[in-house]
Order: sequence, then C-alpha cells, then structure tokens
Amino acid sequence: MRSTYVTAIVIALVIGLWLLSGQLNEDGIDEHPTVAQINEERLAKLQDLAPTRVRARVLNASPQLEEVVLRGRTENKRTVAVKAEIAGRIVERPIERGTPVAVGDLLCRIAMDDRMAGLREAREKLNQTEIEYAGSLRLKERGFQSETAIAQAKARRAAAQAELERSELSIARTYVRAPFAGIVEDIHMEVGDYASPGKPCATVVDLDPMLLVGRAPEKNVQQLQVGQSVRGLLTDGREISGPVSFIGLQSDAATRTYAVEVKVPNPDYALRSGITTEIHIPIAEVMAQKVSPAVFALDDEGNIGVRTVNEQNQVEYHPVQIVRTDNDGVWVSGLPEVATVITVGQEMVVPGEVVEISYEPATGMPAEVITNEKHSRGDTETSGDRSSTAADDGASRSRDAATAPSLLALKTTS
Repeated sequence: MRSTYVTAIVIALVIGLWLLSGQLNEDGIDEHPTVAQINEERLAKLQDLAPTRVRARVLNASPQLEEVVLRGRTENKRTVAVKAEIAGRIVERPIERGTPVAVGDLLCRIAMDDRMAGLREAREKLNQTEIEYAGSLRLKERGFQSETAIAQAKARRAAAQAELERSELSIARTYVRAPFAGIVEDIHMEVGDYASPGKPCATVVDLDPMLLVGRAPEKNVQQLQVGQSVRGLLTDGREISGPVSFIGLQSDAATRTYAVEVKVPNPDYALRSGITTEIHIPIAEVMAQKVSPAVFALDDEGNIGVRTVNEQNQVEYHPVQIVRTDNDGVWVSGLPEVATVITVGQEMVVPGEVVEISYEPATGMPAEVITNEKHSRGDTETSGDRSSTAADDGASRSRDAATAPSLLALKTTS
C-alpha cells in the first residue's frame, strides 16, 4: 500500500511541475515572436549589411489619355427577312446574294393571276356607283328622293371605292421590295416557288452605319457620355472611329455590365458584321510613365505597384493604375512626376531598404539595356577583368544568398 501512495505522490509532483513550467513560460519570454517582430529584427540586421545593388532609370511623367477599353464586336444596324404579303407563284427574282439594293428595289415578283381583272371590275363598279349617287342628288333637288336613298347610294359608292383600293393594293403587293438600302444576305425563294403570306423572299442587312457593340462595367459606365468620340481597333489592324450613340440604363443580371453602342460610318460597306473589336473610350487626361511589365510587383492585397528609389536611396513602393498598354510597354499613373524606377533587382529589395543604384539610360527597355551592356563587356574586357568581375559577382551572390531569408520575411509587409 505504501508503494502505491509513493507512486501517486510522484505522479502528482510531476504533473504540478509540468503545470508550473507552462505558467513560467507565459510569464517569461515569448518563444513565438510575431511576424512584425521578426521583420524588425531582420531589417535591423539588413541595415548592417552592404547595400543591395540595383539598376534604376529616371522616368518623367507626360500627359496621357486614360481610356476605358471594352471588348466588343461590329454589328450591323438592321437585318430584315423581307416577306411576301399575298399568295402566288414567284415569276421574277432579279437579285442574288451579295447584291447591293436601294430603297424600293425589287426583290421578288409574284404572278398577277386574275388581279388585273379584279382591278378593272372595281373601277367599273366605282363608276356605276358614282353615277347613281349623282342621280340621287338631282332627284333630291326636285323632291323625288329621300334622305335614306341618298345615304344608301353614298354607301355603295364608298364600298366601290374601297374595293378599288384593295385591288390596287393587292397588285402592289405582288412586288416584294427592299425596305431600306443594304446588301442581300440570303435568298429564300426561287422562281417557280409558291409564296404564301409571311414566307420570306430575301434577307437584307443594313451596314451603314455600322455599330460597335460592347458592355461597360458598372465602375466605368458613369464616366461615359453619349456623343463622345471613340476609336475601335479591329483584329485585322484597322482603326475606326465614331460617336457613342447609346449607353444602356439597365445592367445585365449575370455580368452587371451595361450595353454601349458606337456608330461608325460605313458607306462603302467595307466593315463586316461580327468582327471582334477593342473599343477605346477616353475618359480623362492623366500624368503617366511608360514602364516595362517586368518591374511590376504585388503588395499584400494583390494590388499592382512599382518599386522606386527616393533621394536618400531608400526603396519606396507605389501602387499604380494601368492607363493603357502599348507594344513596347505599359503606361501607368500613380508614380511621382519624376520617378527613379528600379528595373533590375526590384524583387530582392523591400520598402525602407537603402540600395546602391546603377543608372540606366532613359531610352530602350531594361532587357535591351542589359543585353547591350553584356555584349559590350564581352568585346572590351580582358581575361583579368573577367576574373575580377566573376569574383565580384560571386561575392554579390553570396551576400544575396545570406540575406534571402530576411528578404522573404520582410516582403510580407511591403
């Protein structure tokens, strides 16, 4: 029994010491410092090291047009399948697919059949009723005709007039004509086919003016105005322009975007419908610099920015907004009007770090400058120079390797 008590006492003492050790740790130094504390310690150590060497270029801002770029397409203004309004056999179709037509040009002609005979009958009947109505008026003057008989004669004359108009309209409808100027896109009936009311004869498309159709996001739609000039870039390289003719007032339920239409003159029908187009709508003039996309960096929120160097050779981070893109760079706003942009080595430095700068010329992109410098060094360096350069590069890589863990931790706060 005594051995059991001794064992229990020993276990209780061990548990008590274990609990006391946890309390002591809470009152003592924290074994798990925060990321901010780690960064502060490593930044202090980094300041004691030799400055990181970077390349930079001085860029001056210039006024640039800020544009809203929409992805859209060309779209013809109207497409109509012109249909027959009466029944009959097709006896003439003077157009083919691709034929330009003007307003009122004949598309299909339907056989007259007995419509001319009906027209002559309606004319004679109208002549008869007019004579009867005139006789009724003469009898009325003599007092031999009642008002009722006169009204009946007038009604018969009106019915005959309506019958004549129907006959003329039936004959006119045997000619299926183009409702507007355009191009015949499709043919639906051939000579000998039987047309019935509502059956299409041909499809006509209106290509002048052509529309550029796109959808604007809700954050930009308030910046657009009806009537402002817009340019469009087609996939084949052509550039077209025209005014904004329509901005939608109701958003699409799925995309939350608003319809935008631009009218572009197309008198020679050179533009086709359905071509993919970039619609560039200018909204403001801003000060911007052209940079290479290679200098972009991301902050903790995922925003695009650029690292620069101030007058004290300290690294700064500036969030930027893309104004527009060109083939040889990207125009961005958000930098100082005169900015020293880090072009090589920006991924190895953090805001607040003091760096050693090697300036690049203001012309050419960073990749071109590096290639030219390497090429010139290869032509002019002696073997001794190459050895010293290799030794310096090795020392630089060793320093970078030593500071890499610190840099990775510090970048979380950039």
